[in-house]
Amino acid sequence: MEQLTQNQVLKLRRSAHSLKPVVTVGNQGVTDNVLAEIDRALYDHQLVKIKLTHEDREERKSQAERILKSQKAELINRIGKTIVIFRISKKK
Repeated sequence: MEQLTQNQVLKLRRSAHSLKPVVTVGNQGVTDNVLAEIDRALYDHQLVKIKLTHEDREERKSQAERILKSQKAELINRIGKTIVIFRISKKK
């Protein structure tokens, strides 16, 4: 995926502000089903907010990295237990 410019990232952050989390990663972590749901959400919306519920900060960071790598997406923002990711949809 082509690297986004800082200006593009800022626009996406503004767009994501009003979004509600579409996917929640629960106690079982990043499973195949969770990844499939994130893939569907990215396909439909391109910009997705995800809630990571694990208490350990390092585990949440690890989960976010796994999601980004598996989805070939770019991290737009990370605040507390919430991340915003972006991937250009193949349908658009």
